[in-house]
Amino acid sequence: MNKPVILITGANGQLGKEFRAFENKFPSYRFIFVGREELPVQNNEQVIEFFQRHQPAFCINCAAYTAVDKAETEKDEAFLVNATAVGLLASVCMQFNTKLVHISTDYVFDGLSPVPYTEEDATCPVNTYGASKLKGEELCLQHNPDAMIIRTAWVYSIFGNNFVKTMIRLMKERSSLSVVNDQVGAPTYAADLAGAIMDIIERDYWKAGLYHYSNGGKISWYDFAVAIKELTGSSCQITPISTSQYPTPAKRPSFSLLNTTKIKNTFSISVPDWRASLEKCLGQLKPHS
Repeated sequence: MNKPVILITGANGQLGKEFRAFENKFPSYRFIFVGREELPVQNNEQVIEFFQRHQPAFCINCAAYTAVDKAETEKDEAFLVNATAVGLLASVCMQFNTKLVHISTDYVFDGLSPVPYTEEDATCPVNTYGASKLKGEELCLQHNPDAMIIRTAWVYSIFGNNFVKTMIRLMKERSSLSVVNDQVGAPTYAADLAGAIMDIIERDYWKAGLYHYSNGGKISWYDFAVAIKELTGSSCQITPISTSQYPTPAKRPSFSLLNTTKIKNTFSISVPDWRASLEKCLGQLKPHS
């Protein structure tokens, strides 16, 4: 019997590489990993031809334009990858009866909520990246009402460029660092998110719609940096600063906490605490450093 195929787009990103790292744990599936070279998701004909050839049972769309600051000047590119291409992919998945999991972001919100965001809360992005990802969500559900969209936040991994790896490098290079302490959220270890998605697929219980996933807890970027310092034994001094002292081309939401009750209750999955996951990631990074 042919194994069900799981197609992972954006295979060279943090989340895509986490799926690749543990595909051997799921021998009952055949994984196909594609980057934009193998499958340009904005090219409808190529996507249809690819689906005809491989007949994926599932598609996990990790492909995204994620350069938040650059998106302010590369708006067309951000919307092409994060919105137009998502609509095309969603439509093809519908056509081929492929279950679609699309990854989105906390940046669809304005960051002004006093409590963690639920899936029902009003969206209001404050930058181009967030606007492009929100448009992607809309096009996804418009072209494929059976799709599942998972919003996540502050993603890090042993792979790619991210806050954790940047902090480790800077703490080796410098004696002191300044990190913003007025942006609050919860980090997401990409390996945990990939594991949660595979749990959902393995359960064989599909419930379309919006979901939120990030690790448990509530911290600022400064708190995150201090934890990295403590767990790596660095002597680098970390100083808290305000967002206004660290201006960036794209505005950031000041509050990014996502309420994960829905995904936990719907699929009976557990969400690890942020610090436990950070420790796990740093343990994985040691052999690589």
